[in-house]
Amino acid sequence: MAKISTKILSPILFLLIIYTLFFTTPSYSLGQKVGGITQIKDVKNNKEIQELGKYCVEEHNRNLQKKKDSNGLLSFSQVVEAEKQVVSGIKYYLKISATTTSTSKPKMFDAVIVVKSWEKKKELLNFSPSSSPATK
Repeated sequence: MAKISTKILSPILFLLIIYTLFFTTPSYSLGQKVGGITQIKDVKNNKEIQELGKYCVEEHNRNLQKKKDSNGLLSFSQVVEAEKQVVSGIKYYLKISATTTSTSKPKMFDAVIVVKSWEKKKELLNFSPSSSPATK
């Protein structure tokens, strides 16, 4: 049986340890799971989330005005729930309370927006009436 030199075994063992540390460590141990959706806490006091919600409503209104439809214009009230997902940027799932111009009764809307801060870019992917009420 051939003896393996300790000069060869030490670098191989070192590389095996490095590989194990870097490539098998779960990403959620670093704070959150990459690609996983996480709940955002204290949404009502989170200025950034409230600003994103307002932006979504404004963008929705701009899209309606481009279609020359002013019937569905909304007035932003507040974001009541929010989740985020790390993608190529951060994708936010927002539940927004807003009122229509014809009634003062708030309605719930679901919005999905992607923010790429390094490009200073926001893109509203979806804005629609919510099929479920707010859970909080």
